[in-house]
Amino acid sequence: MATTTNITTTYAGEAAGQYISAALLSASTIENGGITVRPNVMQKEVIQRIDVDAIVKDATCDFTPTSTVDLTERILTVEEAQVNLQLCKKDFVTTWEVAQMGANSGDVPSSLADYMIGHIGSKVAQKIEQNIWSGVAANQGEFDGLAVQLAADAALPAAQEITAIAGGIDAANVAAEMAKVVAVIPSAVYGKEDLKLYVSKNVYKAYIEHLAGYAAAGVGANGYENRGSNQRLVDLFFNGIPVFVAEGLTDNKMVAAQTSNLFFGTSLLSAMQEVKLLDMADIDGSNNFRFVARFFQGCTYGVVEDICLYA
Repeated sequence: MATTTNITTTYAGEAAGQYISAALLSASTIENGGITVRPNVMQKEVIQRIDVDAIVKDATCDFTPTSTVDLTERILTVEEAQVNLQLCKKDFVTTWEVAQMGANSGDVPSSLADYMIGHIGSKVAQKIEQNIWSGVAANQGEFDGLAVQLAADAALPAAQEITAIAGGIDAANVAAEMAKVVAVIPSAVYGKEDLKLYVSKNVYKAYIEHLAGYAAAGVGANGYENRGSNQRLVDLFFNGIPVFVAEGLTDNKMVAAQTSNLFFGTSLLSAMQEVKLLDMADIDGSNNFRFVARFFQGCTYGVVEDICLYA
C-alpha cells in the first residue's frame, strides 16, 4: 500500500506569532533598525508627545509653579491584512526535490511546507517594506506609508518640506540635494544619536557613484579614500549623519528623522493571528496548496516638526 502524506498545518497563538514575526521583521527598514516596532497593537495605540516650554526661572524663596506642559498625541492605527494564496504542488516539485537533497545551503528548507512558508513570508516582508514608506490606504493590502502621511500633514513645517529636483537625482547632483535636507534639520534634532537620513535606492546608488569620484564636488578622480568604484555599501554617512537605505521609498525621495520618532505597529504574538497551510488533495481532489495568513500592520510618526521630507 502506498504511503499517503497529507499536510494540513495550522499555527495559532505563539506559533503564529513566530511566523508573522519572521515575515514582518524581515522588512529591511525593520530588520536594519530603521523604525521603532510597537508589538501587540490590536487596532489603535496612543503615541504621546510632551512639549515643555522654558522651565528654568529665577530663584525665589517660595515654590512657584511655572512653565507650561502640553500633552498631545498621535494615534498609531493598524489594519488587519490577509494572505490568501493557492499554488499547485506540481510547480514546486523540482525545487522541493533539490531542497530535500540538501543542495549546498543549510538555509534551504527541508520540506515543501517549510519552503512555501518561507517563500511567501519573504513576499509579505517585501510588501510590508513598501507599505511602511509608500503605501496608500486606498490600495488593497496597504496602509498609508510614512512619506504619504508626511506629504499630507499640514503641520510639517514648510521649510522642512523640500521639492525634489526636476529630472531626478544622479551622481552629479546627489550631494547638493542631500545637503538641502541636512540644512533644514532642526537644531534640536541634529546630532541626536538615532538621527538618520533615509534615502530611496536610486539616491543611494547615486551617492555611491558620487563617492567613487565620477562626480563633481571635489571628491577626486580616485573617489573617497581612493577606493574608486570599490566603495563599501555599509556604514555610509553624509555630513555626519548615517545614510539609511529605505527600500520602500520610491525614487528621488528622502526623509530625515530619528528612529525613535518613527513607529510600526503590528500584532506580533497576538492571539488574533492565523497562519494555515492546507493541502487540498483530500478536500477537493486538486493538486493545490492553500496558504492563509492574517495579521495587523500600520505606521506613523510622533513629532512631525522634527522630520524633514524631500519629495
